[in-house]
Amino acid sequence: MHLLRHKNLLNIVAIVLCYVVLWGLNVHRLLSDYILFVIMCGLINAIMTVSLNLVTGFTGQFSIGHAAFMAVGAYTSAVMTKLVFHIGLSTPSPLREVFFLVSLLVGSLASAVVAYLIGIPTLRLKGDYLCIATLGFNQILVVLLNNLHVLGGPRGFIDIPKLSNLAWIMGFTVVSVAVISNYAHSIFGSQSMAVREDELAAESLGIDSTKYKINAFVLASFFAGAAGGLLAHLLQLAHPTQFTFLKSIEILLMLVVGGMGSVHGSILAALVLTMLPEVLRFSQDLRLVIYPLLLILFAVRNPLPYLRQQVAEVWEVKVKPVIVGHATILKRFFSGMLK
Repeated sequence: MHLLRHKNLLNIVAIVLCYVVLWGLNVHRLLSDYILFVIMCGLINAIMTVSLNLVTGFTGQFSIGHAAFMAVGAYTSAVMTKLVFHIGLSTPSPLREVFFLVSLLVGSLASAVVAYLIGIPTLRLKGDYLCIATLGFNQILVVLLNNLHVLGGPRGFIDIPKLSNLAWIMGFTVVSVAVISNYAHSIFGSQSMAVREDELAAESLGIDSTKYKINAFVLASFFAGAAGGLLAHLLQLAHPTQFTFLKSIEILLMLVVGGMGSVHGSILAALVLTMLPEVLRFSQDLRLVIYPLLLILFAVRNPLPYLRQQVAEVWEVKVKPVIVGHATILKRFFSGMLK
């Protein structure tokens, strides 16, 4: 995989530009804390949706227990920051950010290890068995968290230090999009898509389907764990009800609306469907009616692919030439200085 290939660099530049715009709006108080909070929740959902896209969209495995891996990452990173590193709610320390990164990585690795252990027996099965197994794991984990009083039980794990901010969440969004996009467009992604199209034909060509399914499952769970850690340190709470199978269904819905196999569509759908319930708050009584109706409309006549196409055209015609032009000028300038 080439993480810094041309297309990926342009994606990263686009996300960094978005971050700069959001940061500027926030510094000048043009964005309220509430709007910024909703945007950060949308980006965390984008990490979840892009990671699930790797399993369901590119590899063709139907998983509805993705929230369970988010829970593993959330609780593990919260325990690391609060009990291992003893980071207080308001204790200033130069090592807070370093410890936070370490806790996120440990939480992500814990999710990946659990996914590997779950994936070995289940991903050898065919048909809908993975769906049932991941749903069962999700339910078992929620029951376990409700009964683990050392982690707060049904009250939840509280008083987690608030360490997540726009920079951390945007940074992990960039990394997850770059890694998963590269994986999907590498030889590993091609063979995963071959497994998705026809597993029997792929195996007859010498492709180890179980290996590629486990690889995708573990990588997706790694980023789901990171999203869980970011969410726990944003809400300052990790509660079992945040990670039930309804959360898994919500992420799956975002994936379907955005389009299977489309990374950009996953990001767009996650942001739109996270903000939509907040936009509908003007009609408190009818919100629970309007939202399902809009979802049905998305299913029947999905406007996101058209919107995605328009954004892609604006990017290719107006934004990309400007960035490439300035990059060329800078390259010539520095080349001239080095001569």
